[in-house]
Amino acid sequence: MITLTDEAVAKVGELAATMPEAKDKDLRIFIQGAGCSGFAYGFTFDEKQAGDTVVEAGGIRVLVDPQSAPYLQGATVDWVNDERGAGFTVDNPNEAGVGDGCGCGCGCG
Repeated sequence: MITLTDEAVAKVGELAATMPEAKDKDLRIFIQGAGCSGFAYGFTFDEKQAGDTVVEAGGIRVLVDPQSAPYLQGATVDWVNDERGAGFTVDNPNEAGVGDGCGCGCGCG
């Protein structure tokens, strides 16, 4: 379903070890919305809910809610730290064509 790079796994482990609110919780990845520039992703530490898909990646449990699951199928999460800044990035094949002639009137298509 979803893959985490070694860098992402290491960063999640580091965050889980340093954030008190992450204690005994798993990483939840979800879609917050979609627009002309693609999906917006959310990351939080949470407890498993009914209907969640659980993915194991490098010793990290990732939770995905039923609404986000179809949109995250085949996605890869990475941690990037470069001249643009640091953060999680998502390479998602389900975003192909988002913004292509979207019709929202913003001129992006």
